[in-house]
Amino acid sequence: MNAPDLNLLIALDALLAEASVAGAARRLGLSASAMSRTLSRLRTATGDPLLVRAGRHMVLTPHAEAIRERTQHTLFETLALLRPSPAKLALSTLDRTFVLRTNEGFIEAFGPTLIVAAAKSAPHVRLRFVARAEKSAKALREGLVDLEVGVLGEMGPEIRIQALFRDRFVGVVRPGHPLAALPEVGISDYLAHAHVVASRKGRTAGPVDEALAERGLERSIAAVVPGFPAALAVVQASDLVGLIPASFLIHQPAAAYCMFELPIKVPGITLSQMWHPRAEADPAHRWLRQFVLEVCRKHAPASHQ
Repeated sequence: MNAPDLNLLIALDALLAEASVAGAARRLGLSASAMSRTLSRLRTATGDPLLVRAGRHMVLTPHAEAIRERTQHTLFETLALLRPSPAKLALSTLDRTFVLRTNEGFIEAFGPTLIVAAAKSAPHVRLRFVARAEKSAKALREGLVDLEVGVLGEMGPEIRIQALFRDRFVGVVRPGHPLAALPEVGISDYLAHAHVVASRKGRTAGPVDEALAERGLERSIAAVVPGFPAALAVVQASDLVGLIPASFLIHQPAAAYCMFELPIKVPGITLSQMWHPRAEADPAHRWLRQFVLEVCRKHAPASHQ
């Protein structure tokens, strides 16, 4: 019996990840016809069609779905065996760009501190922040980003996750706003003013609205903006009330806003860092994860951790 061609494992991983012959071909730099021939070999080797047509698209068979994660792990472990043993990490000479995918609020709250701290620990390391437009593991799977930071979404079973800190939402208004003079903001006070909502997808309802609805109450939404920096800017220039994660305010000038605790209980949120298993054993990536964890836990307000 001939030993299987391990190149088929690479092709199988690409086909299962893309669920497309054309997509797998692009991923591996092959022609579509070459990938079709490889799929035929894989079908013979596995005894399963793996990909079948459903209308204009291809879908994975139940067997392909069942082996997708195992195929990925097996490939990573195989490739790791073929790499030389890593030398001891020298931060003083480490020359690398790490791509962190996150939202504007996290960048404003922690970006400057991370950049300054990284320059001190590893002077040749560059941190490149990119926008987290949606909660998806696609960029991690394709190796486009090294680390994703944010609230956990549907990231896939293989993605590694580590909680960074707990956060909570607070109310914010401009200095001189009627709510700023109150020792404690009640529900009637809160609902007496119009609100600005931060939503990347343009949604007007969130956890606060769900909590209010349980009491038969509703707040007035006057504006929707795509992020917390914009929401805070609107608050500072108007009489609207904003809803902001407390951690976002840690580097904001205290004179630029007035913060108050919400008059209704709203679930907190957990900020996590996420990475792909391919980076699990990489010493430089391991340093990055520990570095981000330590900076976030040191600078996030203690009550949020």
